[in-house]
Amino acid sequence: MQPKKLCLPIILFFIFISFAYSQKVYITEWKSEADQIVYVTKWKSEADMIVYMTEWKSEAKRNSGMWYYTEWKSEADWKIYFTEWKSEATLVIYYTTWKSEAGWKK
Repeated sequence: MQPKKLCLPIILFFIFISFAYSQKVYITEWKSEADQIVYVTKWKSEADMIVYMTEWKSEAKRNSGMWYYTEWKSEADWKIYFTEWKSEATLVIYYTTWKSEAGWKK
């Protein structure tokens, strides 16, 4: 494989990884602007991720499931849009009150 052809897959891989595990989130009103379309389920067993909402930015580590909601789009790792339809979602979450439960399920 030529060096130029190798660069694109590597760059795309790192972009995917950075989006896949980011935890500082900004809620957008526009679906087209969102990195993730999120559906909130009442059932833990349906969730892709169990989310604990933290008040502290320092707790919002990658791949932790602890989300810090920011008011600033530029500060966010993910821009999310909440949907009422599970079939439309790219990510299904369940909110927990326990930090120890937070994280990816599937």
